[in-house]
Amino acid sequence: MRISVFGLGYVGLANSLLLGQHDEVVGYDTDSHKISLLQQGCSPLVDDYIESFIKEKRSNVSYTSDFEQVVLHGEYLVIATPTDYDESTDYFDTSSIEEVIGKAIRIKPDAKFIIKSTIPIGYVASLKKIFPNVQTIIFCPEFLREGTALYDNLYPSRIIIGDTTDVAKEIGALFLRNVWDEEVTVLYTGETEAEAIKLFANTYLALRVAYFNELDTFAQINGLESKEIIEGMGLDRRIGSHYNNPSFGYGGYCLPKDTKQLKQNYRQVPERLISAIVASNDVRKDFVADKIMAKNPKTVGIYRLTMKHGNDNFRSSAIQDVMARLKSKGVEIVIYEPTLNTAHFNENKILHSLEDFKKVAEIIVANRWDECLSDVADKVHTNDVFVRD
Repeated sequence: MRISVFGLGYVGLANSLLLGQHDEVVGYDTDSHKISLLQQGCSPLVDDYIESFIKEKRSNVSYTSDFEQVVLHGEYLVIATPTDYDESTDYFDTSSIEEVIGKAIRIKPDAKFIIKSTIPIGYVASLKKIFPNVQTIIFCPEFLREGTALYDNLYPSRIIIGDTTDVAKEIGALFLRNVWDEEVTVLYTGETEAEAIKLFANTYLALRVAYFNELDTFAQINGLESKEIIEGMGLDRRIGSHYNNPSFGYGGYCLPKDTKQLKQNYRQVPERLISAIVASNDVRKDFVADKIMAKNPKTVGIYRLTMKHGNDNFRSSAIQDVMARLKSKGVEIVIYEPTLNTAHFNENKILHSLEDFKKVAEIIVANRWDECLSDVADKVHTNDVFVRD
């Protein structure tokens, strides 16, 4: 089958390489530098499986910035363009999806679309009103982790298809023949139910992060060992030992925007918990910043902007909000982030020498512990009690 993928971030590139194992895929992105890297056989993202698939040419994927070529190629057009929560409108900015559909149907009026981008509840129904002549718009949510996006596509927890027609079954078969887990469950649902699955799943994960962060806050204030409390709780199989490592707050591509979007989808529905999850994340960042400020530092070093080990993404990372809080109180911020080759990040100085960074920083703030900090452990402020993501 011929598949076209629009947007080559984590979701789009992982899906391109997944589907390219048995199908003919063309990937499109407006970022010419990214396209150039991919055409040279280099991954623009830090992800072990993505890097090895590209290097070893394990998928039949070509890459281009020629929009018309990609539209004409695909029997299905997979949209994985970025959507983000717009604070000014209290709603997802989904304009990138509408732009792809609008331009594509002028080239191919009978185009069929699979949406992988995260969207609000009720969005597909609204799209069908905007584009009444488009016969196929189906949402298939992703459940990927940063740094393991392709692995999570190859071994998915489930495949959700937001449609129950014969076309949906064809799409289900398309993904099934490319995954490596033959026992994976494929669930065919209503389009709006599929949208709800995505947002409610991510908000539940955010709830776990917020819950164990608040536990850790309680433990710190009362002189308790949060690790012992969490380990004791996790022995209950109903709770388990996942998503329980304290941090500076949840962040990344998905959880911040998805929790806020779900909160807005509740506008006409009674709730307290969803709003509390969003508020809890801000409270945690305030607490972390206050603990650091209690030491009266003049210069604070930020060790890594990334959310976790093994990836290069720091979009909406919680540590950036902690940085902003510290800077607002007059603290000088210096950053060690080896994935950046610039001199500054958000007007904060970047030090490219780890040794210089250790010398300059009075306190080193690390969302996740790293053994390279062991020689300055007395300087390090972290809430990473399990030394893992």
